[in-house]
Amino acid sequence: MGFVLFFGFFLLLILWGILIRNKIIRYFNATRRAWSDVTSFELQKVKTLHHLEQTLQQYTQFEQNTLEKVTQLRQHIMNLNLNDSDISQLQQVEKLNQELLQTLHVVVENYPDLKADQLYIQMMQEIQEQNENVGAAIHIFNRNVEVFNNQIQMFPNNIINTLMLSKKAIRPFHDPIIRQNYDYRPNF
Repeated sequence: MGFVLFFGFFLLLILWGILIRNKIIRYFNATRRAWSDVTSFELQKVKTLHHLEQTLQQYTQFEQNTLEKVTQLRQHIMNLNLNDSDISQLQQVEKLNQELLQTLHVVVENYPDLKADQLYIQMMQEIQEQNENVGAAIHIFNRNVEVFNNQIQMFPNNIINTLMLSKKAIRPFHDPIIRQNYDYRPNF
């Protein structure tokens, strides 16, 4: 009878460890999927940026610098690593994106006939929508990162992670441009 209880307890302990391990893997995979969504939304911008590039080339008086920024942003998006959540690459893409949008607003003021171009207006709306999608995807990614990191750092999950998986905490995405312009820091 004692052996059966010991064996039953041991079996429950193994099942419990397997459940925790599977939960960690599920949240890790959800985080990878969320990162994939972020990169997917960024890559959708490439098509729009390509069309924007072609439209802007039609304006002979257009500043070369702006065209170079469009090309540079498109290239950085295409270089995003789909399999690895490299936050620094995404931060660079978002920085270039903000710089481009600021430049485009200045250019529109300098070339009023560009404002009237329906294709340009449509592409700017698409870029704005894609930026909102990227923002939402980043938000979801950061939530998944938080849940995953909690799963691997809290007791007793951290023991199971150390023994079976050795997963490392994932850094959430933080936009350095927004942080630079925002003074509030909670006192955690």
